[in-house]
Amino acid sequence: MNVDGHYDVIVIGGGTAGAIAAIQAGRAGAKTLLIEKTGMLGGTTTNGGVNFPGLFHAWGRQVIAGIGWELVSRSVAEAGDTLPDFTDYKRGHWLLQVRVNAFLYAALADETAVAAGVDLLFHAMPAALAEAPGGDGWDVTLCTKTGLTACRACVVIDATGDANAASLAGLPVVIPEEAQPATLSCLAGGYDTAQLDLESINRAFDAEVKAGRLAYTDADWNPTSANVGAWLGKRGANASHVHHINARDSAGKTRLELEARKRLLRLYRFLRRQPGLGELDIAHLAPECGVRETAIIRGKSTVTVADYCSGRLWDDAVCYSFYPIDLHTSDGGGLRFEALGEGVVPTVPRGALLPEGSRNFLVAGRCLSSDRLANSALRVQATCMATGQAAGAMAALSVSKGLDPEEVPVANVHELLREHGAIIPEQEINRCRTSRSSDACPRA
Repeated sequence: MNVDGHYDVIVIGGGTAGAIAAIQAGRAGAKTLLIEKTGMLGGTTTNGGVNFPGLFHAWGRQVIAGIGWELVSRSVAEAGDTLPDFTDYKRGHWLLQVRVNAFLYAALADETAVAAGVDLLFHAMPAALAEAPGGDGWDVTLCTKTGLTACRACVVIDATGDANAASLAGLPVVIPEEAQPATLSCLAGGYDTAQLDLESINRAFDAEVKAGRLAYTDADWNPTSANVGAWLGKRGANASHVHHINARDSAGKTRLELEARKRLLRLYRFLRRQPGLGELDIAHLAPECGVRETAIIRGKSTVTVADYCSGRLWDDAVCYSFYPIDLHTSDGGGLRFEALGEGVVPTVPRGALLPEGSRNFLVAGRCLSSDRLANSALRVQATCMATGQAAGAMAALSVSKGLDPEEVPVANVHELLREHGAIIPEQEINRCRTSRSSDACPRA
């Protein structure tokens, strides 16, 4: 396609949040351009190999729907699969994740975006962003395979997950001293776990770690002991940790991808030498390493862990979120996990999608404004989809009304989101919390 010179909305990043943001803006009548650095929409769901987005339900009730849920449920139906029983919510939260076929999800996202009138540009990244003269939108320079292309947007949505566009625009971002570990997912086969002597394999693995040839987190999240069964049981899906690399820029992402594949190769070579694993193969490797944390914006509102765990209903709430506190670490057991108190359903305010000091600029996805513990839950895919749809709606309304996204009446945002199937936070779900729920909040 040829990039037109002027758009109502430019969405940068076609991942979990960005694809949904662009579809929502397009459906609302905004002339929309979606920029994606890879050749496929879906981000973590597709390129990252974590094809089990969640959570859309809380305590047996659906709290996130809309365009993201539309794509997920269509993918399940197209494959002839079935959804989990969401009413049985006392099971582990991972059992309530929806498994999707990554190919179907990506293809349906393409189809839906095109049907919404969205212009798609793959294999492109932003090179520069500058406020247009008079503050009336943004001049965006894109780096394509054949050189630089200039265009203008009334509103920009940063859905990079890394706050890259916000940083290029000179807006404030927060970079953690130590990012959460990343994970390279694959699909391993050629063995029967029931026929393996896992105790013997763990002893051999432990010896290799002590000799400096492997690391415990090549096969598990726990950095202190051997648990090869975790990787084998998951068949390589979301099973390892790569530490001490922030992938927010190209140099960091390159280091991460190289390190992740190096670790997988050495694990593969070790496993192939073990009894019962001589035929092990890697049937599929995620094109990108799954990244949990790189940077966030400093927003006009910030969601704290206390806000999140108490189920605070913000005055400008645009969507729900639901997931345990889920901070992956490089020490201890490799994961800090804190369940929400029963009945608690957190919300996300519009202000968390608006960078401090910005005009005509929104973010969607994991780089929304939040403290580290709250972000460890807010970063998951269903919430990213919901914030993407909210950002797309606000951007479209901003253009049609000639207002900054912060000035668009929240009631209008809610009305547009409802028209497109989203669930709007309501007081009866976010009822007054008991002291038990408040006491469940972890300390930041």
